[in-house]
Amino acid sequence: MTLLCTRSLLVFLLIFSTFGAVAQTKPNPKNMIYVDPAGVVRYTKTKQEAAFYGVNYCLPFAYGYRAVKTLGIKPETAIDQDVYHMARMGVDAFRVHVWDTEISDSLGNLLDNEHLRLFDYLLAQLEKRNIKIIITPIAYWGNGYPERDERTPGFSRVYGKGQANQNELAIKAQEEYVRQFLRHVNPYTKSTYGNDVSVIAVELNNEPSHSGPKPTVTTYINRINAAVRSTGWDKPIFYNMAQNPWYADAVARSAVNGYTFQWYPLGLVAGRTLGGNPLTHVDTYQIPFDTIPEYKNKARIVYEFDAGDIYASYMYPAMARSFRGAGFQWATQFAYDPMSTAYANTEYQTHYLNLAYTPSKAISMLIAGRVFRETPRFKNYGKYPQDSMFGPFRLSYSQSLSEMNSAGAFFYSNTTQTKTASPTQLTQVAGVGSSSIVRYAGTGAYFLDKIGDGIWRLEVMPDAILVRDPFERPSLSKEVTTIRWSTHPMQINLPNLGASFSITAQNAGNSLTTTATNGSFQIRPGTYLLKTPTAKMPATMPSTVIGLAEFVAPADRSTGEPIVVHSAYSEVSSQQSVKLSATIVGLDSTSKATVEVHAAGADRPRMLAMQRVAPYRYDADVPAELVKAGLLTYRIILQKGTAYWTYPAGQKGDPYAWDYLPTVMYQTIVASENTRLDLFNANADRTRLLTNNPDYRENKIEFVPDEQPNQLMLKASIGTIRANQPMGFQVYFGDKVKGRSPELPGFRKLVVRGRSADSQSVSLKIGLVDKYGATFSTVVQLPQQLTDIDIPLSSLTPGAMLLLPRPYPDFQPLQFQPSSSGRFNITDSERIDIQVMPSTTQSVRFWLDYVGLER
Repeated sequence: MTLLCTRSLLVFLLIFSTFGAVAQTKPNPKNMIYVDPAGVVRYTKTKQEAAFYGVNYCLPFAYGYRAVKTLGIKPETAIDQDVYHMARMGVDAFRVHVWDTEISDSLGNLLDNEHLRLFDYLLAQLEKRNIKIIITPIAYWGNGYPERDERTPGFSRVYGKGQANQNELAIKAQEEYVRQFLRHVNPYTKSTYGNDVSVIAVELNNEPSHSGPKPTVTTYINRINAAVRSTGWDKPIFYNMAQNPWYADAVARSAVNGYTFQWYPLGLVAGRTLGGNPLTHVDTYQIPFDTIPEYKNKARIVYEFDAGDIYASYMYPAMARSFRGAGFQWATQFAYDPMSTAYANTEYQTHYLNLAYTPSKAISMLIAGRVFRETPRFKNYGKYPQDSMFGPFRLSYSQSLSEMNSAGAFFYSNTTQTKTASPTQLTQVAGVGSSSIVRYAGTGAYFLDKIGDGIWRLEVMPDAILVRDPFERPSLSKEVTTIRWSTHPMQINLPNLGASFSITAQNAGNSLTTTATNGSFQIRPGTYLLKTPTAKMPATMPSTVIGLAEFVAPADRSTGEPIVVHSAYSEVSSQQSVKLSATIVGLDSTSKATVEVHAAGADRPRMLAMQRVAPYRYDADVPAELVKAGLLTYRIILQKGTAYWTYPAGQKGDPYAWDYLPTVMYQTIVASENTRLDLFNANADRTRLLTNNPDYRENKIEFVPDEQPNQLMLKASIGTIRANQPMGFQVYFGDKVKGRSPELPGFRKLVVRGRSADSQSVSLKIGLVDKYGATFSTVVQLPQQLTDIDIPLSSLTPGAMLLLPRPYPDFQPLQFQPSSSGRFNITDSERIDIQVMPSTTQSVRFWLDYVGLER
C-alpha cells in the first residue's frame, strides 16, 4: 500500500470514529444472536432477549498448560473432564483472553501450534455441551503468572500493553493477527470462528491501557474493529469500557456494538480468606456512563468477575442479581480451576472454583446461572439485607447458604431447613449437605435429575475437605483441599420415588447395586439410576448435555497419614466450658482422637476424648474447672492401631517416649473477668488491617516501634482528605472474640488508644459493623498525648461503612449503608471501621495503638 493510500485510510478511519457507527448488528439466520437498535442482545430465531452465564477457563495456555504437563496429565483429558463439570454446573457461557503472545509472531502472523490446537479442541468440546463462546483474541499478557514470563514469540512481548495502541507497528501486527486468527479453520469443528454458531461474539482485546489524545483511542479501536469485519465477521464486537473509565467517551464513539465490564468487589490477592459479611460489597453494580450520548443503545457484558479470596457460597447469586439490575446479558467468572490442579489452587490463588474441590461454591454457581437467566434486566430488589430474598432465591451470610426453591428445581449450597416449594413437581435437585428432600452425611455435591415417572439419575461427588487456607501462597506441592472416596448414608424423600426403589450404578468401574429402605441406603461416589419397581424407562431420553453414565471425579488423595485442621482460640472466658473442634481426616472406627489439656496452675494434664460428630469433624468439651485465668495449652493425639501422631507438631511417634522431641502446643489465653477485649491491636493484628489508600505517593501507612519494648503501633501520614475518596481502615475481629462471646453483653464502652502526631487533634470516625452490614459509629478526637478515649457503646449511631478491600472497577461505590440498621447489639459486631475525617490542614498524621472493649 502506498503512503498516500495509508494516509487516506487513516483519515477515513478518523472521520468514521468521529461520527460513530450503527450500534446494532443485523439478524443473520446463521448467527445465534444479534444486537437490536436499542442495544439489546436477542436470539436471532425468536427475537427474545438472551442471557448467558458461565466461566473463563485457561488450560490451553500459559501456566494452566504448563501445570498439567508438569503433572503428566494429557491436556485433552483435563479439558474433557472440566468441560463436563462446567455443563454439570449449568454453565452456558465461556470466555477467555487468548494468550496471543504464545500463538503469534512479532508481525502478527498466526502460529499453528499446540496452544492453538488445544484452544480449538476446547471450543469443540464446549460446543458439544451447548456452551456459547465469546473470544478475546488479544490479551497483551506475558504467559508466566504465577511463574516468570517465558520468552514467547508474539507481538505482545515486543511492544507490551503500553505501546499496543500507540505504536504503528504494534497496531499493524494486531490487525494482521486478528485477520489470520478469525480466518483460521478449527480442525475439530471444520469451521472458522466466524462461521461457528457457538462462537457468538468477539471482545477485541483484554483490559487495554490507553494513553494520549482521545481521538487516537477511538481510531485504534476502529482499526482493529475494521480488521475483524474484513474477515466477513458479522457478529457483535465488544470493547472494554471499565478498564480506563476516563477514556469512556472515546470508546463510546467507536464502531463496536457493545461494551465489556468487570467486577472484583473485594479486590484481589489478599493472601488469606477475608472475614466479615461480603454481601454488602455486591449490593449493586453502578455504571456511571449514562451521560455519554454514544453510550446509549449499546449492549453490555461482564467479561470477568469474582469475589476474590471468599470461600463462602452466597456471592455468585448475589452478583448475578446485581448484574441483571445493571442490564448485563453475559457474565463469565474468572477463572474456573482445572480439576487436575484444583487440589492446590495454583491457577490463580485469589480465585477458587471447581465442582469437585469447592462443591458449595459450585452449587452457588449453578444457582447464580438461574438467577442471571431468570431475573429481568434492570429489576431492582431493594437494598441489602432486603434483597437477600428475591423470586425463588435466598441468600444467607450466617448460614453460608445460597438457595433456589422453585416448582421444578431445588438447589442449595449447604444444609438448609427450607421446605421445598412443590416436591411433586420437582425435576432437578442439587446440593451439598442435607435438606427436606435429601439427607446426606458426605461433603461433596450431588445431583438428582428426573428422567421419567419413578426414574431419576443420581450423581454423587466424593468428599472435599478443606485443609488449608486456599488463598495463601500456592504451590503444586501444597494440598489445600483433599479428596476422599467414602461411603455415606443417604436418604431421599421424593414423592415420585417413594420409600422403596432400586439404586443401580451406571458409571464405568462401579458395580454397586442396592435397594432403598424407607428411602435410605448407603452410597459412594458415582452415577446411579434410581427406579421404582413399576417404572419403565422412557422410549427417548430427555434432551440434556449430561449423559446417563457420565462421571468425572478426582482420585482419592489419601496417603495413609492423617490430617488435622484446628485453630486455637486466641482468648476464652475464664470459668466457661470451651468446645474444641477439629477437622480430622484419615481415622477409622477403631482409631482414637484425644486432647491432652494443661490448665493454668494444674500439676498434671487432663485427657479428654474427642467425639466424632460428623464425617471428619471431632469435638471435645473442656470443662469449666479447667478453664482458669492464665494460659491454657493442649495437644491433639491420634492413635491408629499402634501408631501415634501428635499435633500441632504433626509428628509421628509415641508422644510419651523419652526421646519424643516436639514440645509445641496449641495455646489459648484465658481472660480474667475484668480483662479488656482487644478488637484491634496494632502489634498483633497488623496483617488483618485493610486500608483504603487512594494515593500511595501521598499517604503512608506503617507499623513502627512503640515506646514499649517489642511493640508496634500504626502510624498514618495522610495528605489531603478528599470527600469522594475517604481514607480509612477496617479490621475483622469476629474470629478473635469468639472465645469470649459469653462476655460480650457485659461490655459497656469502646476504648480507642492513640494520639495525633501534629499540633492539633485528629478526627476519626470509629464504627462497629455487624453481621447484617449495619455500622454504628461516632467521631473521636485524638489528642497530642497517647490517651485512652472512652466511648459509651450507647452513644454509637447508624452510619455508613467503607467497602474494604476497595472494589474494582474504582467507579463502584466505596461506602455502604443498609436499607435498615436496626438496633445496635454488641454481640452481632464483627468489624471495626475507622475513617479519617477531612481536616482544615493539608495533611493528617496520627498514631493508633488499639481499639477494644471494656466494662
